[in-house]
Amino acid sequence: MTHADPVPPDDSYLRSLVAATADAVAAAEPLSSPHTGADAATRAEVTAAVERSSPDLVALSQDLHAHPEEGFAEHRSVRALADLLNRHGHEATVGVGGLDTALRVSTKEQDGPHIAVLAEYDALPGLGHACGHNIICTTAAGGFLGAATVAERLGGRVSLIGTPAEEGGGGKEILARAGVFDDVDAVIMLHPFSHDIALHPFLGRRQLEMIFHGVGAHASAQPFMGRNALDAAVAAYQGVSALRQQLPQSDRVHGVFTDGGARPNVIPARAALLFYLRSQNPETLRDLAARMTAIAEGAAAMTGCGVELVWDAQPAYLPIRFNTALAGRWSVNQALTGRKPLPPGIVPESLTGSTDLGNLSYRMPALHPMLAVSGPTVALHTKEFAAAAGSSTGDTAVRDGALGLALTAADYLADAELRKAVHDEFEAAGGALDVPSFFA
Repeated sequence: MTHADPVPPDDSYLRSLVAATADAVAAAEPLSSPHTGADAATRAEVTAAVERSSPDLVALSQDLHAHPEEGFAEHRSVRALADLLNRHGHEATVGVGGLDTALRVSTKEQDGPHIAVLAEYDALPGLGHACGHNIICTTAAGGFLGAATVAERLGGRVSLIGTPAEEGGGGKEILARAGVFDDVDAVIMLHPFSHDIALHPFLGRRQLEMIFHGVGAHASAQPFMGRNALDAAVAAYQGVSALRQQLPQSDRVHGVFTDGGARPNVIPARAALLFYLRSQNPETLRDLAARMTAIAEGAAAMTGCGVELVWDAQPAYLPIRFNTALAGRWSVNQALTGRKPLPPGIVPESLTGSTDLGNLSYRMPALHPMLAVSGPTVALHTKEFAAAAGSSTGDTAVRDGALGLALTAADYLADAELRKAVHDEFEAAGGALDVPSFFA
């Protein structure tokens, strides 16, 4: 029996990327905004409300970090969020849109603009809050509490919507299809990261399971009577590997074998692969799906097997559609904390993933800035990022992010010209998309 440790990857490219990014960050100018937003008195009132809630927000962030729960099972987490809101005078409803761990709370219903702040609180298996959802949850809570103090006076409405299972479960899409966002005009949230960024692309994502069906046979006595499903799966995997050379730089495909047979002396009658497909535009994601379908069907044909394609066991994720009008106000508001949110294109756009917030961004204007909690080389979904999300840097991010969301929500409610710019930009980008039918 032999054992060999893997060869560690060379980090020279990462180091050069970090160095180049540092130079670009130093030279970058943050986004500005031509809109004034809320007046000084309103902003002072919002700021004071966030400051009053900050100790509770940080305590909740630490509590969630210490007790991570996976998607659709965030029962303790959503109850802790509801308890915080109740202590601050807002009774939340837990269990909306058909999801036990979804939450919604709103200020007084009245005519006028309605903006929702979105909370996530699911964690990753084995890694805890390695995506920093403890920070997402508590900044959203603070954003709601701050804006709620002025919403009625401004003639509008603000809600906090807790959206379960962002990590692959598509909670926002499930809630959207259940009508939870039907009366909402715009949504805002943030995401912890390695840099402060006002606008950063997140890729659309689809899931594809390829299940190949062959004919089992004795691999020694009668191999000619078999049709090898594992051969078909291997051919499909190799086809995908060849496809990668022709993909746009923004596209990603990654997959694993989930079934390859049980014993070497039996030709496998079944084999399966699970792939994630990612792309920066809905149309290119749809094209990538068509190419993956062709590969699967070709692999089946060349091996005499059948193939079953199972798309999106959980809802597909669309990429994020930017809204620079909202992002400009976010940048102005974050400057008050000493942060300098970067414009797009400064931090390499390949350093990204996917989120179900993208689905909402094709239904209504959306804001999804990044908030620095870690060093520049720390990646999401690692134990190092989980540690950062529970550190004092993470606690600072809770306070800064809550203020930024609260002020941005107040700006949206107070400034009619800002709202017009936000919605004009959304319509110019194509307006609302029929998300459920896009990949049909």
